[in-house]
Amino acid sequence: MSFCGELRYSIIRTRDEWRSWLVSKCTTWADEGSKNCSDWRDEGSRKCAQWADEGSNQCCDWAPCSWFCDAFYWLAKWVCIGFYWVANWVCQAWYWVAKWVCRAFAWVVYWVLTIVAYIVWIVLWIPCHVFGGPLGPGGPVKHIFVLVLENRSFDHMLGLSTARPDVEVGWTLGVGIDAITGLVTTVNGPSSLETNVHNGQTFSIQAGAPFWLPVDPPHEFCDVQLQLASTTIQGKPNDDKCDYSGVYPSPLTLAGFVDNYANQANAETDATLKAAALADLGTVMACFTADQVPVISTLARGFALCDSWFSALPGPTWPNRFFLHAATSGGLDRSPSTAEIAISQLDGYQFENGTIYDALDSKEYDWRVYHGDAFPQVAAMAGMDLATMATNYHGLDDLAEDLQDSDFSAAYVFIEPDYGHVFTHHANFQCGNSQHPLDDVTRGDALIKYVYESIRRSPHWASSLLVVTYDEHGGFYDHVPPPAAIPPGDIIDPDNNGHGFRFDHQGVRVPTLVVSPLIPSVQANGVGDQNCNLIDHTQYDHGSLLATIEQIYGLSPLTHRDATAKEFSHLLSLPTPRSDAPWSLPEAAKSGFNCADDASNPPSGPTGPLAEPVTPDGSHPIGPSLRGFVELAGIIDARLHPTDKAQIARRVQELTTQADARTYLTRVHTQLQTHHQRIRAAGISPKATRSRRRNRRDATLKAKRE
Repeated sequence: MSFCGELRYSIIRTRDEWRSWLVSKCTTWADEGSKNCSDWRDEGSRKCAQWADEGSNQCCDWAPCSWFCDAFYWLAKWVCIGFYWVANWVCQAWYWVAKWVCRAFAWVVYWVLTIVAYIVWIVLWIPCHVFGGPLGPGGPVKHIFVLVLENRSFDHMLGLSTARPDVEVGWTLGVGIDAITGLVTTVNGPSSLETNVHNGQTFSIQAGAPFWLPVDPPHEFCDVQLQLASTTIQGKPNDDKCDYSGVYPSPLTLAGFVDNYANQANAETDATLKAAALADLGTVMACFTADQVPVISTLARGFALCDSWFSALPGPTWPNRFFLHAATSGGLDRSPSTAEIAISQLDGYQFENGTIYDALDSKEYDWRVYHGDAFPQVAAMAGMDLATMATNYHGLDDLAEDLQDSDFSAAYVFIEPDYGHVFTHHANFQCGNSQHPLDDVTRGDALIKYVYESIRRSPHWASSLLVVTYDEHGGFYDHVPPPAAIPPGDIIDPDNNGHGFRFDHQGVRVPTLVVSPLIPSVQANGVGDQNCNLIDHTQYDHGSLLATIEQIYGLSPLTHRDATAKEFSHLLSLPTPRSDAPWSLPEAAKSGFNCADDASNPPSGPTGPLAEPVTPDGSHPIGPSLRGFVELAGIIDARLHPTDKAQIARRVQELTTQADARTYLTRVHTQLQTHHQRIRAAGISPKATRSRRRNRRDATLKAKRE
């Protein structure tokens, strides 16, 4: 690790640690003070009432003396109680103001250290880059690509798509070679014996899942508790209200998946969508077959399939995606609300030990984000400032062309899909390629094909590793109970922690593939029914991704989660790259789903659903999906206008309808594009950045030779 990178990284980590510690202390101190205020009020009120009762008992017992005496003590009691109540609110207000002054001081410390870090970096830039430093990874893997898709469980996506049809039992699970023992093994997929019961009706595993769903299976923290442990949800779907003791429920029955989907179906306001969902509640028990998802199933059968990879926590997208970047979510155990973002997260989400991008910066390794959406979720993290986004973020359509550059230098590439037409389709994930349940799954299969073929046909294939995984299970059934987990051990921001979850339990199993020419193609002698390659039963989670990157590139762990997670570099066992990896993958299936402005997937039958662009509903409230984009837009807006954060917070809080949200998203996106154009006009373009990188590398090599 270079001295310059380590020095700057140490300052940044200290900065984040101090801010998190101060915020936690401020909040804890204020909460304790607020409780003391309430206790003092209650005790004072009790004493007032006791004094008044005792005084009233001593009053004379003849009228009108008794009337006046009783009235005096009655009035005095309420004046006394009123005093304590007023004093309590004054006390509460003082602690509230003091808390935010304290937290403001934490941010002052944060920005002072940020300025110090950049001053140190600027002062040391010339000597650091003239006299040497790491030029890139030195091992056989020089480029790690990670594609993270949306909301699918392992059973649902790969449990049967790697299997063979069987006329007697329905299917025979995929057969391959155990990555650890070298013996013949089978994919840990479902059997027809797994069931859920809802309202007396039994729902079994079925082969052949619908390409898209009319209703999104809910998967907030409380929803997953219902799915896994049959616990009760309070309130309406998406309220995310339930009892949680601090210890995850046991035993895990896995019996609530259909119940949970039925809750959402019954809450749907669109009559057509509601009827379609209620007519097929068993859809969350259905599994795709190989002909439905030919791309991902082909990769699963040809490289390494991880069938014990669990999401980081039993909850929704945002915290699980943060674990992929930081081995923690900073305490976030739910989807954040607009109000929370507006008040406390406009500077982006902070993590005590930074992110994998900070760690790569400390090693001076290049990294990039390729994204198909106008608002990639990775941008929600602190440190992803406008300059970083302008130089390190690239459009997903540029991936194939960029990889043809022999000097492509990114050691790490994170790929985010298109989450749907935010500006034309109510942000309901339709017409994207993320494989969100409301969208056509084949569009995401086509994205996997594009990413794989872009790498395979590039000059960097021989030194590349591709991981395809999913953020969480999205409410779909999986037959393997999630195990316990190691808590990250970092400082938790109390603003993030809605349920008191301790991050000591994994989330539901998700599909994960490891693809590389360094993975051997193995065939077992005498096994005629083998149809898979390596099957790795090792227990992994999202921390395993970071653990593997850290192992390959010589980086330090970020939290206890990735420090203790199993890494999977043992799958890359070939001394030289294999030559039999396919140049092309099968075409994605034709689902019959068609977007009005996209002719790439025309209907295969005489009729099919048509996702028409729609006019925003001026009265319809902002739903959970659209809210995520609004929150992210608020963070970017604050970067564009750093002196207007109070107004931005108020503006985001006041957005109530889809039309309001759409107008705001469009404005922020337009301003962001204008800002990037200005940066490119100033010469800071992706091509210029690569050119400067090459020139710097050449100068460093020349200095070393001399």
